[in-house]
Amino acid sequence: MKGKVTIQAIADYTGLSKFAVSRGLSGKSGVSPQTRESILKAAAHLGYFKESPNAPVSNELTDLNTREWSGTVLVLFPNVRYQNTESLYWGPIINGISTHLDQKGINILTLTEPKDDSVFSLLNPEAIMGILTVGCISTSILLEIKRLGIPVMMVDHNDPAFKSDAIFTDNLSNMRIITTAAIRKGYRNFQFVGNIKDAPSFYERYLGFRAALEDHDIELKQIPSLIGPENEHEKFHETFPIAIRQHGLPEAFICINDIVVDHILYQFKQMNITVPDSLILTGYDNTHPNHPIWATVNIDMEQLGKRAVDQLLWRILNPEAVYEKILIQADVIIRDEVLAR
Repeated sequence: MKGKVTIQAIADYTGLSKFAVSRGLSGKSGVSPQTRESILKAAAHLGYFKESPNAPVSNELTDLNTREWSGTVLVLFPNVRYQNTESLYWGPIINGISTHLDQKGINILTLTEPKDDSVFSLLNPEAIMGILTVGCISTSILLEIKRLGIPVMMVDHNDPAFKSDAIFTDNLSNMRIITTAAIRKGYRNFQFVGNIKDAPSFYERYLGFRAALEDHDIELKQIPSLIGPENEHEKFHETFPIAIRQHGLPEAFICINDIVVDHILYQFKQMNITVPDSLILTGYDNTHPNHPIWATVNIDMEQLGKRAVDQLLWRILNPEAVYEKILIQADVIIRDEVLAR
C-alpha cells in the first residue's frame, strides 16, 4: 500500500538513490526512460500504487447489443514493429475491434504508443469515452492514461501498476494440454523456445509448459538463451544455431507461437540440418497452417477483439465495479500426421 511503501524501500529494491526514485515516480527529468520504467515496475511490485476500493456493480441490466451509443474510443497500439494491422495475430484482433465499434456507431481513433507522454496533453478526456490498449504498453504511458480518468480495457496485456479489465486467451491451460499430449506420445526431452519476458501471454504459456512437466516428474532443463531476451526476432539467427551446436536437438520444440516455428524451420535450412522424423515442433495461434507443426492453438481473434469492446462498454456503464480478467477459450489442434518437410 502507498502509505507503507516508502521511496527508500523502492530505492533499496532497485539499488537506485532516493533522488532517482523520486524523480522517476514524479515523471521529472534526471532519469532515463528505461530507468523510470524500472522504477515504476518496482513500485508496482511493492504495492506503492494503491487502488481505491471498488463499489458494487450497478443493478441496472443494460443490453449492450440494443443500447444506442455515440462517442469515440481510442485504440492504442504499442510502438513495436510486429504488433500492427498487418500482423497475422494482431490484424484480426484489430479488425474485430474496429468492426464491432463501427456496428455500434462508435467512432474509432487509433494511436501508436508515443515515445513520451506529451501527446496526452493534446487529448480532451471529455471527447473520449474509453480506451482500448492492444498488446504491451509501457508502464509510464499507462500511468499517464490513468491520470486522464478514462475507462480502459487491455487486450493481451496487464500491468501491476495499472489496474483495469483485461482479456486473454487461456494461455496456461492450452499450453499445458499441448505439452501433456506430447508427453503421452512418449517424448521426454523438451526445449521451450520464445522470449517469455516479452509479454504476459508468453510467460503464461511457459508456465503451462512447466506445469505439464511437473505433472509428470520431468526435469525442467532449458537453454536460457532460447527463452530469454537473447531470443528476440532480430537475434534469433545468431542465438539458435549456437544453442543447437552446443546442446544438440531435443525431442520436441515447444514454441511460444507459430512464428517461432517458422524461424526454427528457416534456421534448419540455413544450417543444413536434416530434421529427424521423430522431432516435433508445436506452436500457438495457428498462423502457419502449411508448416509441419504437430500441435497449435486456433484462436477466434476477431471474437477476442469484439469481446474486448463489449467489456469496455460494460465498464463505461459500471465504472466502480471490480476489475475483471477475462479468458477466452480456444481450440487446441493436435496433428498426429504433420505435413511432409
